[in-house]
Amino acid sequence: MRVVITEDLALLRDGLTRMLQDNGMEVVAAVEDGEALLEAVERERPDVCVVDVRLPPDFRDEGIRAALEARRRIPGLPVLVLSQYVERIFAKELLADGTGGVGYLLKDRVADVGEFVEAVRRVADGGTAMDPEVVAQLVAGRGPARLEELTPRERDVLALMAEGRSNGGIARELVVTEGAVEKHVSSIFGKLGLPPSGDDHRRVLAVIAWLEE
Repeated sequence: MRVVITEDLALLRDGLTRMLQDNGMEVVAAVEDGEALLEAVERERPDVCVVDVRLPPDFRDEGIRAALEARRRIPGLPVLVLSQYVERIFAKELLADGTGGVGYLLKDRVADVGEFVEAVRRVADGGTAMDPEVVAQLVAGRGPARLEELTPRERDVLALMAEGRSNGGIARELVVTEGAVEKHVSSIFGKLGLPPSGDDHRRVLAVIAWLEE
């Protein structure tokens, strides 16, 4: 798996590089700003990018803007964004095209090597990896009207879907059968009015619904 890393802090950039290399990934570029990211993805065509939200020169949203531009230039380019804080609008923008291959994690998650590496692989495979803290804040808030139709258990399932969990992973977390999870997922799709299509695509659309105001 070929990875491009964009992080302005040299120490963290080097740490991410070593971590991914130690887990069998090839870091083809490790750069410090959005412009360098765009140059690297066009040159290297990586399998996944790991990008900090706040980059030089202003340390606002340069990373997310560069990531969105990279996905515009290379449709479907998998991107995992790292942030110091929960910034829901960035997560929503990243998911907006509904194609998957996106993730949004707090930097604290990097300390758990296994969890972080799993998230990188899941995003590279076209899935989603939403930080549990982001999901927790969404669960605590009031969802859009169409989410009101979901049962409490369906909302639990959708929250875990937002984290990027598979049906098997959701079943283990909720201590239910995988068949029960499949029924809940099907009901969620129906209540959210998501048309028949690939389940991975509909899972992303369901997560977008969860993120909407």
